[in-house]
Amino acid sequence: MRYTGPKVKKARRLGMAFTAKDAKILQKRNFAPGQHGQSRSRLSEYGTQLREKQKAKISYGIMERQFEIYFNRALRQTGVTGDNLLKLLEMRLDNIVYRLGFAETRAQARQLVNHGFFEVNGKKVDIASYQTKVGDTVTVKKGKQKKAYMEKIKDKLKNFQTLDWVSLNPAEMSGKVLSSPVIEGLGNEINTQLIVEHYSRT
Repeated sequence: MRYTGPKVKKARRLGMAFTAKDAKILQKRNFAPGQHGQSRSRLSEYGTQLREKQKAKISYGIMERQFEIYFNRALRQTGVTGDNLLKLLEMRLDNIVYRLGFAETRAQARQLVNHGFFEVNGKKVDIASYQTKVGDTVTVKKGKQKKAYMEKIKDKLKNFQTLDWVSLNPAEMSGKVLSSPVIEGLGNEINTQLIVEHYSRT
């Protein structure tokens, strides 16, 4: 099932910030929670690999079975399996909404998509895992643009800096997928090679 517990504890345990709040706390307490957090024992090879998978699952809000499906799809594609996995996760609709600045976190983006805030190429899509394609246009539905939340973020969008592979049109409350995700520009803290090694053991 999807992790719904205290994200800050998970961030400290895994040593990775999932939100801006996590980042601030990790600056002060960059060690695992609990009595023995500062004397964390060395992880086994398997434990290190498993931790990277947990980072990816929590970061993108993916459940175990769904994550395994993404990995198997990445494995069947040509190219580097770890890069393929990240690209599949990045092209999810909830992640595109997040990358365009319509949401401050992926969890918030998932909620907005589920509540029917967005259209893809003019058609309503309310499935967070919907796989976008290069050339797709994601737009906030006209009827949702007057909602208090969307009114609130309009000014922020004017100065929002997107990644190179997506573009944002704040005036139209829309964005476009320009190309396949550029792995080097993701600011990625996940070692996907360790995830590949984890699945090769099973």
